[in-house]
Amino acid sequence: MPGTAELTAYLEVQRGPVEEALARAVEAFAGDLASDVAEALEYGVTTGGKRLRPVLCVTAFEACGGSVGEAAYDLAASLELIHAYSLMHDDLPCMDDAALRRGRPTSHRAHGEDATMRAGAALIPAAALQALAACERLGSSAEQGRTVAKALLEAAGAGGMVGGQWLDLLGEGQALGAEELDGLHRRKTGALLQASLVMGGLAAGADQDTVDALREYGAAIGLAFQIADDILDATESAETLGKNPSDIELGKSTYVSLYGLEEARARAKAEVGRAVAALSRVGLEAPMLAALARYVVEREK
Repeated sequence: MPGTAELTAYLEVQRGPVEEALARAVEAFAGDLASDVAEALEYGVTTGGKRLRPVLCVTAFEACGGSVGEAAYDLAASLELIHAYSLMHDDLPCMDDAALRRGRPTSHRAHGEDATMRAGAALIPAAALQALAACERLGSSAEQGRTVAKALLEAAGAGGMVGGQWLDLLGEGQALGAEELDGLHRRKTGALLQASLVMGGLAAGADQDTVDALREYGAAIGLAFQIADDILDATESAETLGKNPSDIELGKSTYVSLYGLEEARARAKAEVGRAVAALSRVGLEAPMLAALARYVVEREK
């Protein structure tokens, strides 16, 4: 398995083409929007971040035999467009009313609520069109492209991320049990992470067993990611994390409040083990995916 230095270098190398793909996407879609909405959209998409979802997509695509080029990064960018929309809407006053995201004022603080709401909404069809166009450039059949786009939109919708956000709001001020908390975060955080792997595998033409293994890997690291987020939320400052307010301040149940720090850490590591085991079970040689699973729980923000 690649070491920390190698993984850090890999993430840095991947960031360049991911950012370029996002810039191409913004340029392609922003011209069709009112200027204030276009500015909010660009701000929301280009405020940095780990870019973990597109990196996972490209890494899975390559691990399944895909030839990585510009079109693969354009496909991966569709995931980040959905992720950006989710953060823009999640930060709104009617939801978390957040002031800070990635060390910068949130989109509605910088560009207003109306422009931010419309920009976030515009990113949903933009992401679907982005995925379909990228699949066509990758040489996928029309049916294959629709399957990839369907995986993206299902992960983003009521059965996935949006449903998880709704459950998250309903859970404020309540003490959720383990099953409720897992169900919430399998949707809110896990669904899009899972889709990153599945879309990469599907676009590369992977067989069903491999796609299923990638789906299981994604589900496991989705939970691991959220547990790690809760640990960081409980142990690091808003300045270090670059976001405010914390889930604790919002009265949300977390894995730390449910299990305590040490057991939460143990559960995150167990999910990483489950993710790596899923790949091994189908003989998928993907050392960088194994390293990325480890990164999910060892990251510092």
